[in-house]
Amino acid sequence: MTTYLEANKQRFLDELFDLLRIPSVSADSKFKGDVRRAAEFVRDKLTAAGLDKAQLYDTPGHPVVYAEKIVDPARPTVLVYGHYDVQPADPYELWNTPPFEPTIRNERIYARGACDDKGQFYMHIKAIEAMLATDGLPCNVKVMIEGEEEVGSDHLGTFVVEHRDMLQADVILISDTSIISNETPSLETGLRGLSYVEVQVTGANRDLHSGVYGGGVANPINVLCEMIASLHDEQGRITIPGFYDNVTELSDEERAELAKAPFDLEEYKRDLAINDVMGETGYSTNERTSIRPTLDVNGIWGGYIGEGAKTVLPSVASAKISMRLVPDQTPEEITERFTKHFVSIAPAGVTVQVKPHHGGMPYVTPVDSVEFEAASKAFEDAWGKKPVPTRGGGSIPITALFEKELGVKSILMGFGLDSDALHSPNESYGLFNFYKGIETIPYFYKHYAALKQ
Repeated sequence: MTTYLEANKQRFLDELFDLLRIPSVSADSKFKGDVRRAAEFVRDKLTAAGLDKAQLYDTPGHPVVYAEKIVDPARPTVLVYGHYDVQPADPYELWNTPPFEPTIRNERIYARGACDDKGQFYMHIKAIEAMLATDGLPCNVKVMIEGEEEVGSDHLGTFVVEHRDMLQADVILISDTSIISNETPSLETGLRGLSYVEVQVTGANRDLHSGVYGGGVANPINVLCEMIASLHDEQGRITIPGFYDNVTELSDEERAELAKAPFDLEEYKRDLAINDVMGETGYSTNERTSIRPTLDVNGIWGGYIGEGAKTVLPSVASAKISMRLVPDQTPEEITERFTKHFVSIAPAGVTVQVKPHHGGMPYVTPVDSVEFEAASKAFEDAWGKKPVPTRGGGSIPITALFEKELGVKSILMGFGLDSDALHSPNESYGLFNFYKGIETIPYFYKHYAALKQ
């Protein structure tokens, strides 16, 4: 296996670069053709890797790519999930090199999607290719790569329900998360859920001269900022009534176990170029970003933002807000609570609209399962040390649906780093991580097949 990887490292990288050059931005309709082109690329590479039945399944949005290799119906089946769509690259001017022209600097691949999730799911295709080429595929494998994860996987749920029989498996393997460091591998045991909304505050029926009307009518930007500021108290807690009602609190023992994960606060601040951290009182930085719910503004706009001055009171101001959820919160409940509260705190001089976008359930996977043991052994084989169990702060909305509809757990076997700048300009993925993933994944199949006997 290692010999095959060494002999094909440059080809694997060249193929990934070809995929990264496709601007498969699912959120922007102008990239619709490119998103489909990425799906076709993935389909063709699945076929070239030796899988069967590789094809595109159209949805009302972007297509799902599916392929499989059934080596023996009696053997366990692994379903690999990933996504070929990427976040918008804006603002382009903040990239050191063009986002869709992959570049290697300091042993890292810089491109939109390098880590999230093209570099990570492509490791699986190459690992499967390597196992098939060396007669070493000990499990059946199914691969499903979607094109809407970055916009909430709106149509994947319907696809899973309609193709439940085709997708039957014993475990779902996902590489869309991170490890603590290249020296300290880890396995995420849970993810936060998500509620994502857009709010709009409207004042007068047109933009107004700030000298003629300033001080006499509501300024929607001022009002929106005040409303947003009121959503947290001085302890960093979210002030929406009932927001914490269904939050599952971890025991002292569980918190102590999570605290064993290596974490250097000073290095964390240096990496982000910040003087201090902030968040909910009574919790560590690692806890705030994993086991606690949050509310953050992701974008805010209104009025004149062009060059020079234009003295107006804007008619409209808007913001996009994401709330990360923990067990046992649901996106439906939190979206409803947010909407009711946000409308209620608006002053009389404006009107407020809340538009829900997408959401997803939190997810927790057990650490005492055969699947988790196989993943742990795989990391130990590749790294020479056991991975540390951690809880992730991000969201993969489809994981909870997989369990509901397919009745199987997901293993979050990611290889990225928190410093890879996901969703930001200059996203990157280490060459070490890309190749180490291809090396590690076959060990999972070997151990999983043995443990399932």
